[in-house]
Amino acid sequence: MSCICWNARYEMRSTRALYIHIPFCSSKCFYCDFPSWATDKDDPLIATYIASLIQQIEVVQSLGLLDEMTTIYVGGGTPSVAGPLLKDLLRAAIGSSGVCEVSCEANPESLDEQVVQALVDGGATRVSLGIQSLNNHELALLGRKHTAEQAQQALKKAQEAGLICSCDLMCGIPAQTTYSWQSTLERVIELGPKHVSVYPLTIEEGTAFGVRVARGTMDEPDEDKQADFMLMAADMLAQAGFNRYEVASYAVPGAQCKHNMAYWTGEPYIGLGTGAASLLTPAAYECLRKRAPQLPEMPSSAKRVRLEVRSGRKELAKEADFSSMHFSVEFLDLQQAVAEDLMLAMRKTEGASKQLLSFADEALDSSALAQTIERVENNGLAKMCPDGSLVPTSRGWLLGNALYGAMWELSTGTIEDRKC
Repeated sequence: MSCICWNARYEMRSTRALYIHIPFCSSKCFYCDFPSWATDKDDPLIATYIASLIQQIEVVQSLGLLDEMTTIYVGGGTPSVAGPLLKDLLRAAIGSSGVCEVSCEANPESLDEQVVQALVDGGATRVSLGIQSLNNHELALLGRKHTAEQAQQALKKAQEAGLICSCDLMCGIPAQTTYSWQSTLERVIELGPKHVSVYPLTIEEGTAFGVRVARGTMDEPDEDKQADFMLMAADMLAQAGFNRYEVASYAVPGAQCKHNMAYWTGEPYIGLGTGAASLLTPAAYECLRKRAPQLPEMPSSAKRVRLEVRSGRKELAKEADFSSMHFSVEFLDLQQAVAEDLMLAMRKTEGASKQLLSFADEALDSSALAQTIERVENNGLAKMCPDGSLVPTSRGWLLGNALYGAMWELSTGTIEDRKC
């Protein structure tokens, strides 16, 4: 029976979560490789882009693709740059559904009282604030446009409005010291957010930092130092009452981000906006093809479809019809989908449940699965628990690529990235 329950997520016609991408920022941070562009807040492109998104939301609603939606997440870019327009966007997305969580990303310099009110009026329940650091020198080195004081004031405004607040922090920033990192953590904890995400700085090709590293004018982040800082964050946040529920995510009881949990548990979701990604069941994909016939025919072996919007912000603002859009498509068979679920499960504190492992034992090569579990246990990357779940260790999180790679190696064949 447990296997049937897990398998049901591959058969759903609707999606469980909606992601909306707002690609506009006041400026481009030096480390950012997300699909985002520096845009003046008064640029009419923002309004026309959001109007197109609202049209697309109405289409996917009419197709029934949001019938079982429980969470919404507006990311970017910097959604708060859109100001009051967020209210109509959120209201359109929520519609008459039974959504229990509505999140929106924001940056301190653009989260003023007007934007906070638009979020509240639109139905948002939480805000994810890109603080990164509470050291002004470090913020400047990252290319951030806000100050530490602005970050603290923005957090207070959102809290006073009744929004659940999450703070994004970054470690391994150039010139960051143990003292400055500890000071940022201490101050954030004092400010009382319900959720904190901690990420190590990564150098991505094509970013300003990527160019500097390639030219030899900037060093790669020190991975050992980043690991020490991640451990420091884990210790300090735990002492402050935060529970770590994912490799980079900490929350006080009851404040976990349900939307992100959908990503890590293989729940189907749909993404709208340039660069937005979707994870669809075969049934949901065929439903979307009714409005986007340019999407390739799905192979009979497919059990999961990964979709990414390739149309740019200007294209989407000009034409909202799905039939005119460009996509990148990947089809996963059952073994690939289950291996991906195991890989994603290793990001979570609760790991891969007994239910998932039981289903994986049937869907994958049973001997290979047993050998993989034995290997990651022997290497100290994960451990079996009395309840039958396989959970990552602290070492497994610090050596994430090795742990995630071991799970993905259980898949067979190659995945072709198709453009249309």
